[in-house]
Amino acid sequence: MSVKAFKLVSAVEREMLMGDKNHINIECIECCGKNLYIGTNDCFIYHFLLDERISTAGKITFAATKQLHKYLGLKKPVSELKAASALTRLLVLCDNTITLVNMMNLEPVPTGARIKGAVTFTLNENPVSGDPFCVEVCIISVKRRTIQMFMVFEDRVQIVKEVFTPEQPCAVAVDGYYLCLALTTQYIILNYNTGISQDLFPYCSDEKRPIVKRIGRQEFLLAGPGGLGMFATVDGISQRAPVHWSENVIGAALCFPYVVALDDEFITVHSMLDQQQKQTLPFKEGHILQDFEGKVIVATNKGVYILVPLPLEKQIQDLLASHRVEEALVLAKGARRNIPKEKFQVMYKRILQQAGFIQFAQLQFLEAKELFR
Repeated sequence: MSVKAFKLVSAVEREMLMGDKNHINIECIECCGKNLYIGTNDCFIYHFLLDERISTAGKITFAATKQLHKYLGLKKPVSELKAASALTRLLVLCDNTITLVNMMNLEPVPTGARIKGAVTFTLNENPVSGDPFCVEVCIISVKRRTIQMFMVFEDRVQIVKEVFTPEQPCAVAVDGYYLCLALTTQYIILNYNTGISQDLFPYCSDEKRPIVKRIGRQEFLLAGPGGLGMFATVDGISQRAPVHWSENVIGAALCFPYVVALDDEFITVHSMLDQQQKQTLPFKEGHILQDFEGKVIVATNKGVYILVPLPLEKQIQDLLASHRVEEALVLAKGARRNIPKEKFQVMYKRILQQAGFIQFAQLQFLEAKELFR
């Protein structure tokens, strides 16, 4: 049974990005606060400001205002973008080279600092250096079976560590000293400080695109065999039951308490609290799904959309209205971490009372008594 957890809202229409140039495709996106950056296949970066608007009826829309665009001077696609807001820098991967550009004017840093030989890269969101004016970057190197760790400052880069892997890595996520890696035939956790590694489970990267995503401190979400979304900690164990995805998931994102997944036809929403599928949104030709500071963004080759979460209280009331008491109570308990304590206690008491009346009307007197109590 479905819950309306998200609404899909258009953010950047194709005309704003490409006008009548049909050959332009969106390759990657990055969002930092109100700043949205788009990298394209013809080596351009576009910068938009996203303005969220709420109508009197409570409907949310987004107005994107184009700030500027910049050609990087190559005939290659911009394959990845990551913002380092503390440094006001955007890290741009194009033609196996990561360049540092200013977040506001998109000009390269005057020193020309760059990282060469990167296949893909990610930032360490739980950094170990303790320096607020540096970001830690992990790259999969063009050198075979090699991962490199860098410290990136405002105008310079410094290599920290080079780590060799048992097989060729194809995807990576970082938490502190821990790397969660998709290799050719399996996922592993590797501590790059001690060199100790731990096998997680087998996976064939030739058949499907691996997904490795950090979802919290010392915890990752992975695309497992049999269409399962698997959770793994840095200790190599799973503290949550898996969610059942389709076999061909392209991307995944977290917006607590939901895991959102994209395949070639749909966006699916599963609850982390009871692992049930709660919502399915038709979405054709999607190829990017990412979350940025709680904002979930999806994109096709031609347009960018935002998945706007409905307020949890509204979702709970909808569940109660359709007499789905257990699900409403599970969601209400899960909402505790998103709502201030005093407000939560008032809300939770009211929900227990409503749930009690529903059970009472269904002649489930013992259950109703517990809820009223």
